Amino acid sequence: MTVEVLISTMNLENSTMYNRLLKDMNIKGKSVVINQCPSIDTKLKNISKGNNKIFNFHEKGLSKSRNKAIKYSTADISLIADDDLQYVSNYEQIVEDAYKKFPDADIIAFYVSSDNINNIKPRLKEGKVNMLRSFKIQSVQLSLKISSIKKRNIKFDEEFGAGSKLFMGEENIFLIDCLKSKLKIYSYPVEIAKLTNRKSTWFKGYDNEYFQIKGAFFCRINRYLWFLLCIQFIIRKRNEYTNSISPLNALKNMIIGRKKYIGGEHG
Repeated sequence: MTVEVLISTMNLENSTMYNRLLKDMNIKGKSVVINQCPSIDTKLKNISKGNNKIFNFHEKGLSKSRNKAIKYSTADISLIADDDLQYVSNYEQIVEDAYKKFPDADIIAFYVSSDNINNIKPRLKEGKVNMLRSFKIQSVQLSLKISSIKKRNIKFDEEFGAGSKLFMGEENIFLIDCLKSKLKIYSYPVEIAKLTNRKSTWFKGYDNEYFQIKGAFFCRINRYLWFLLCIQFIIRKRNEYTNSISPLNALKNMIIGRKKYIGGEHG
């Protein structure tokens, strides 16, 4: 079984920065680096031979980066990664053990810890992942059986994610699209990596824009049940946002976001 790390990063300017990235992330084997450099002329050349490959693109958008990394992946199993991850030394063995335990798995979500106490997520129980459980998973926890993803042509929705106007929710949309395609997703709560000093680049608080994007997100997931999904979110998260916005105004903005999404105003 071959394991490959798919890394999304930006503005790597030279080979020194590239090599430092791989060292800091503790990459032991194969990797694909997608280097988005919209505002600089990087001196790095595309390298597609050997264990470590890098491709440079004058564009931005996290979902675009993820999709290109999947396109260039040639491994059996690929790990979705950002450039602020540090993998444990035996991450490849952890991945192999997980897929031996769940041989029918198309996707396995591992546990990722964090240096930032505000970003620590609870460990999911071991077992199958359904739609509601998929909402609790971050993209950096994911490992993909690449043949399954490519066979069904499943991609990250490039309208969503950091670098786009709809700047969140891309990993959850991806997982739900996988579930709709009958792929099997499991959680395996063994730590595979740590997020180092991560601070959100998109979360500005529970403002009108946040809830409008949530409305678009729930509409993208299910155009028939989107309103019920909005209601459950408003009830479930009320202790987190009510200091910033009322539940009624949150719902109103979700409805506005859904209308904008349907009308293509976010594009």
